[in-house]
This record gives sequence, structure tokens and C-alpha cells, in this order.
Amino acid sequence: MTATQSLILVLLLPLLSAVLIAFFCRQRHGLAATLSVGASAGILIFSLLAISQTGTDILKATYTWLELGAFEVHMGFYFDSVSKTMLLMVAAVGFLIHVFSLGYMAKDPARGRYYGGLSIFMFSMLGIILANSLIMIFVFWELVGFSSYMLIGHYMHKEKAAAAAKKAFIVNRIGDLGFVVGIAYAYWHFGTTDLDVMAQIVGADSSLIKMSIAALLMCGFIGKSAQFPLHVWLPDAMAGPTPVSALIHAATMVAAGGYFLIRIVYLFPSELLTFIAWLGVFGAIYAGFCAYARTDIKQILAYSTLSQLGYIGAAFGLGYPGIALFHLVTHAFFKALLFLGAGSVIHGCHHEQNIFKMGGLLKKMPITGTMFFIGILALCGVYVLSGYYSKDAILIGGGFVNMPIAVLLTFGALLTAGYMGRLFWIVFLGQPNSEAAAHAKESPLSMTVPLIVLAVLSVCGGWLSYWPEALGGSIKADKTLLQAMDGYDAMYNNVLIYGTAAWVLGLLGSFFFYGRGAKEDRLQKNAAPVYGLLRSRLWFDEVYDYYVAKVQQRLAIFLSFIDVFVIKGVLVRGSAGLVGLFGMGARSLHDGNIHVYVYWFLGGMLALWVVASGLL
Repeated sequence: MTATQSLILVLLLPLLSAVLIAFFCRQRHGLAATLSVGASAGILIFSLLAISQTGTDILKATYTWLELGAFEVHMGFYFDSVSKTMLLMVAAVGFLIHVFSLGYMAKDPARGRYYGGLSIFMFSMLGIILANSLIMIFVFWELVGFSSYMLIGHYMHKEKAAAAAKKAFIVNRIGDLGFVVGIAYAYWHFGTTDLDVMAQIVGADSSLIKMSIAALLMCGFIGKSAQFPLHVWLPDAMAGPTPVSALIHAATMVAAGGYFLIRIVYLFPSELLTFIAWLGVFGAIYAGFCAYARTDIKQILAYSTLSQLGYIGAAFGLGYPGIALFHLVTHAFFKALLFLGAGSVIHGCHHEQNIFKMGGLLKKMPITGTMFFIGILALCGVYVLSGYYSKDAILIGGGFVNMPIAVLLTFGALLTAGYMGRLFWIVFLGQPNSEAAAHAKESPLSMTVPLIVLAVLSVCGGWLSYWPEALGGSIKADKTLLQAMDGYDAMYNNVLIYGTAAWVLGLLGSFFFYGRGAKEDRLQKNAAPVYGLLRSRLWFDEVYDYYVAKVQQRLAIFLSFIDVFVIKGVLVRGSAGLVGLFGMGARSLHDGNIHVYVYWFLGGMLALWVVASGLL
């Protein structure tokens, strides 16, 4: 079997699983679970096989998909160090989340549909990773949006879940509008959308780089990775099943935006890179503050995800795409661990999600609590854990390129340690604050084993930086560049000191306020105005709601009037349309409604009065 055949199987397995579940297994829940989990295991196996078959080589396989005269659309694989790294991460984390779902979704009456949604999502995400052109990426990009809509809205009987699914779908379409326009502009400018060909063209003549093309394509990243100002969909998307949050909102979908940027890094001028870096800094700080006013365990993790996506964007904007990819991978490990840990807590507490109705769970759920704490330490960047290596690499790079960004991201690390410490102390220490917490028990092996594996990855994942070739060389260039800079050792030591101080102060500070557990939020009690400001999320949702209700809706009504009465009624149908309009008015004289007759009577009297008074 060749590497190309292995990659074809990687794509076809989840698609076949989704088709079989959709047509034959929607009510056969056990068979649907077997197919979906089996497909995810096959994805992992054939991914490892394809990586071993190609080694350090780049695999290119291109086929003509559509041909209209001189216009051709190609589809195929572009399998280099970046896609190998991403494929292995998605395959491994995806498989563990599938296994976790066996326990978490065991009693869900619609779990057949759930597993079908997981399979179609995996197919879509893998397509983005392996695609060799912008057009092929966009096709799978939209499939990711569709499948995430299905999974977020899985609990369709809940109005909150249905609204969250629609919100995620619509907000992402805004970003995708810029994306598709950027694809068209790129084809017009370069004569192709093939990633490899565009890289060669730009490499031969850097003057061909266009700010507008990169800015339009960047819109896709802003939407998919929930960056400002299209960040509002991600916290609401927690209405879906918790394993979905781990898969879509930690390891894959939101990471797809960062992966896409890394794929087209050669298109970005320095000015736009700086903008992306500051956009990431804003997201990291903003989300960190918002997390302090959340009481839903999943929403806290959602804002943590927003913050870490900001770090990934900042790393890319600073000019270190390899380090951005490195943090994307380590973040997938510990954030998937945290989301699945939250799922285990929710499962043990009979689907309670309010952290102030938990408490004392470390004694009742020791495996979950221990693994969750390891995930928190990795997220905070504790020395030797995975988050330390990738986060500190970003801070070191920022120290050399843009010191204010490095300082602000260090402050963001302090915020992260604070709100994650708050979460752990309230949920796992103290005494149970509800009957659900008092009767909580440890989750089954199908849920705890994936937690243990992810905890190991969260500890060891960063060690790959000692062997850059282990990631196909994807971070080797950036690491070599940093180490060659004057003052690297001093910068490394400074980042180590200040980074350690950030997580120590954050965890100790939160322990001072919440170390014995809590039944209410002390921030809300002692600093209500500050809490209210953080709770408001700076009113982004309210502003968007006002725009939709007061501006967009009225504009839509006006355009509908123009379409029906002017375009269709007059311009298209001409005199026949005018006669039809008069006919509509005449019919209203004889529709049997007394109030209509009264309106016409009063209108006629008014017309007679105007004529009689000589006003006309």
C-alpha cells in the first residue's frame, strides 16, 4: 500500500461511516458507535502508516476535478511536515474523544445521529488538513461549518442549543464571505489556487504579495478561530455535548483557522502580520478577563480557548508559524483533557454545570480531579509540562520582536492561572454544594482512560521541542532562528522567571480567595461593578443583536419591498405588473373585512375633501 492510498483511506473511512450511519444506523445506536469509533481508530492507524511511508519527504498528488476551457480546478493531497503534524494530532485526539463518547453519550436517545455527525466532521477536518488548494480547503471548510452546526445543535429540543448552532453557523459565514472573495482574487492574481504553485510564484517574485488577498483570506481565520470581532459564537457553542466541545472547540475546528494561516504564511506582508499579532493579544487578554465572571464550567473553558487561540495568532503574527503550530498541538492535548475532564464532572454530577453547585469532587472523583489538575498546570505553563515549552517559546519570540506583546501575553498567563485556579478550587475542594455533587461518583473506564492518555500527552507533548524532527521539522526553523539571536540565554531566563511568577501568583491568588471552596462568587459579592463589567463581555452580543433587529432587519424589509414591487412588479413584468398591483388594491375592496371597507371609505372622504377644498 502506498502513502497516497493510505491518505485516501484516511479520508474515506469517516465518510463511509457517516453514510452508513445516516442510512442504516440512526436507530441502531450500538452499531453506529462501533462504526464511528472503528473509523476513528482506522484514521489513526492509516495516518501513522502514511507518515512512516513518507518520512521527511513531501507527498504531492494532484488530480483535475473540474475543467472548463482554460479554467481548471485541481484536487489532491499536499502532505508536508505541517500537515503531518496536524493529521497526527487530530487523529489521536479525535480517537480518544470518540472513545470518551461511548461512556458520556451512552444514554442519549439520539446518539446514532451524534456519531454520524462526529464522522462527517472528522471527514471534513481531515480534508482541510490534506487539501492542496484554496478551493479544496474551502469545500471542506464549509463542510466543517455544516457538521459543527449539526453537533452544536445536537440537543435540538433545547432552544439554547438550537440558537447556539444557528449563531455559530451565521457568524462563521460572515468570515467565510471574505474567504471566498479572497480565493477568487487569488485566482485572478496568481492564475491558480494551488498552495504549492502560489508559494513558488511568491518565492520567485515577492512583489506579487498583495495585502488585500491576505486580508480577505484572513477573514476565514477570524471566523473559524473565533477571533475579534467574530468571537461571539464560541462561548454559546458550549450548548452542544461536551465531547463535541472537546473535539470542535479545543483540538480541531477552531484550530483549523490557525492551521490555514500557517499554510499560506508566504502571502502575508509584515504589516498584516503585526495586525494579527495585536489581534491575538487583544483576544488573549479580553477572554482572560471574561472567564472570571463565568459560572458554567464549560464556558470558562471556552474563554480559555479564546485566550489560547489569541496566543496562536500572536505567535503567527510575530513571524513564528512553526511555534504557532507547536502551541496549537500542545493546546489540543491539554484543552481536550480539560473539556473531557469537565464532561466527566458533568456526568458525575448528573449534568450539573454550575461550578458553585459542585465542590468536594476530588474525593469523589480522584482520577478525574487529578487529570484535570494536570491539564490546568499544562495550560498555565508549569515547567516541563507541554504548555511551558510552546507558551514560553512565544514569549521569547515576542521579547525579540515586540516587547509590549511579550509583556501583555505574560500578563495573560497570569490571568489564565487565576481563573483556572478559581475553577479547580471551587469544583474539587471544599464541601459539596448540592445533592448532585454530594452523590457524584467516578466515571467509567471508557471516560477515565482517555483522560489518562491525554494527561500523559499534556505532560510529555512539549518534550518534542528537544527533537524538532519529531514534528517533521515544522518547528525546527523557528527554534533555530531564536537560538541564534544575540541574548537568547538571557531572554530565555527572563521568560522562565516571569512566566513562572505569573502562574505561581495566579494559582496562589485564586487559592487565597477560593481555596476552601465557595458557594458564591466573592468577586460578585465584593466588587459587583467589576463583576458586572466582566459579565457583560463588553456588550458585543447586545450590539450585534441591536444591529440585526434595528438595522439589518429594516434593511431587509426595504429590499424585499424593492424586490417584490419594483423589480418583479414593474421592471420584470412591466405593464402586466402594474395591472397586477392595481388588481391587488381592487381585490381588497371586496375581501369581506369591515375594517378594510372603513379604511377605503375614510380614504375616499379625504380625497373628496382635498378636491373640494381646492388643495389639488
